[in-house]
Amino acid sequence: MDLASSFELFPTVNKKTAITLALLSVAYVVLSYFVVGYKSDQLVLLGLVNGLYYLSGYTRRFVTGFAIFIVYWIIFDYMKAFPNYRFNPVHIGDLYSTEKKLFGIHSNGLIFTPNEYLKANSRSWLDVITGIFYLCWIPVPLGFAAYLLFTRPKQFLGFALTFFLVNLLGFVVYYTYPAAPPWYIQEHGFKFIPLIKGSTAGLARFDNYFHAGIFKGIYEKGSNVFAAMPSLHSAYPVIVLYYGLKNKLGLVNILFATVVLGIWFTAVYASHHYVLDVMAGITTAIVGISLFNLILAKSKSFQNFINAYEKLIIKCKN
Repeated sequence: MDLASSFELFPTVNKKTAITLALLSVAYVVLSYFVVGYKSDQLVLLGLVNGLYYLSGYTRRFVTGFAIFIVYWIIFDYMKAFPNYRFNPVHIGDLYSTEKKLFGIHSNGLIFTPNEYLKANSRSWLDVITGIFYLCWIPVPLGFAAYLLFTRPKQFLGFALTFFLVNLLGFVVYYTYPAAPPWYIQEHGFKFIPLIKGSTAGLARFDNYFHAGIFKGIYEKGSNVFAAMPSLHSAYPVIVLYYGLKNKLGLVNILFATVVLGIWFTAVYASHHYVLDVMAGITTAIVGISLFNLILAKSKSFQNFINAYEKLIIKCKN
């Protein structure tokens, strides 16, 4: 079965697709139980997937298209069972020293990393603005993906597969070069402490300003504290901006560019990433985009797959 014909399993609701979806659902629950243990999130995900698939043609199109993102979420969740610090030593002090050497800021006779300097000079209005920017790092890519799904299915698949590829590249670096984020040193020093929980770091100021636990709830569920390099937070908006420019969205791209710069700054301002992490994230996005385009240009079967998917996703609404 080639790439194009493999997608013919999912266009409409019938006995075969119903059985396939049921088996995949059961397999996911069983595998998750043995890999990361039972969590209510797993049932929520299954309920959404099955409910949307059977609800209507349009929701079936949505869940079929977003299957790529669902697979990514599952892989990301399973990373909890395989901490990267078990495979390679964690970089803490050396990364901090390199950051200070390359981007150190001189103030009052001392040298500070950009994170340290911005933390010492934080402002409430910046806490609010940067918090809003960081809340965009998932909704903006997913919202843009939904727009492409219902308006330009072929472009949607390109975006989704590029997103997936960039994440896989990021995961490879995570396991090759485990790295502590800036807040780790601020809170725990230079000693390696396994099983440490994630921290909201500078984003706690946003939570405190609004008397909410938005970021606290997010970072308590983090898969791995020592996965700061590269910053995928910084990579995602680059992918969005690239496909926005590719699809000639005009003024919307100004918004995307603003989000890009805002997330890059926030990553450093909130002490979640070094400038080096951000640069690595940007590089990962560029490499992922270039690699996807290269494969698409060189592989006829991959082109057929893209074309077949476009026809399928349109057919799903019927």
